[in-house]
Amino acid sequence: MGVAPREAPAADPDDDGTSTARRRPTNPADLVEQPAKVMRIGAMVKQLLEEVRSAPLDEQGRARLADVHERSIAELKDGLAPELVQELERIALPFSDEAPSDAELRIAQAQLVGWLEGLFHGIQTALVAQQMAAQAQLQQMRQLPPGSHPGMPHPGAGMPGMAGAPSEPGHAEGTGQYL
Repeated sequence: MGVAPREAPAADPDDDGTSTARRRPTNPADLVEQPAKVMRIGAMVKQLLEEVRSAPLDEQGRARLADVHERSIAELKDGLAPELVQELERIALPFSDEAPSDAELRIAQAQLVGWLEGLFHGIQTALVAQQMAAQAQLQQMRQLPPGSHPGMPHPGAGMPGMAGAPSEPGHAEGTGQYL
């Protein structure tokens, strides 16, 4: 239920101004192509972080968790827009070939959980802002006289010669009849 524009034109850096502008999503919710998948992976990663904090892992457990972490990032990339995939690639450093330590796993998992929570908060903020813009637009439309549209002048709003416009001192109102 969006009223606010979901995309805004962004000039192409190679554009000489003669062609049409590319459109990029401005709403963070549009950057998540598969929100249910991203939410499931986020919940799983958060739970894994809780598990790593509660008990030390042996070498096989650490190797397994490192594999799950890397697969989670790969799956997240499938559900995100290219801009977010690039951001995730910049911040999520890969593990070395050997099994990472408990501390490395906790740091990597906490980083991913923090990034996902930031993404979710950004989406929530954008949705609230969009809802507030829709409510403001609705309030604005409710204040208009019947039959008028936003952006159009009010009938008889001080234009000379129009029915209902005060043309002589002492006349407070017109007849109210319009063509």
